[in-house]
Amino acid sequence: MKTLQSPSKTAGFLAQLLERLDASRVPVDAHQYRTVVDSLTRMLSDDSVDWQPLLAESPAAAAVYENLHYAEAGLCRSPLEQAMTAEMHARAAIEAAARQAPAADSAFPDQAPTA
Repeated sequence: MKTLQSPSKTAGFLAQLLERLDASRVPVDAHQYRTVVDSLTRMLSDDSVDWQPLLAESPAAAAVYENLHYAEAGLCRSPLEQAMTAEMHARAAIEAAARQAPAADSAFPDQAPTA
């Protein structure tokens, strides 16, 4: 069995920087953002490192990792329960809006129905 290395401090720093850039309330320079993501992507490509601790701490780094490995694993790091709950809430909101919407025929009383 192969022993995996721990993530480097540089990888941790890049993950923290990406978190700050993602959370920034002021516009972020696109080149700076791209540089951070590209650097982190190169690091996350190293299969000899156990990235799980870093990915657990950094949702932004986890998203980059997930995108990097999407072809093999899909959305493997996305919390399924959270996604299902969001979908159920969205469906309920759509159904509630549909019940409250006026009937299509009464929305435009001046117009004749189309065939």
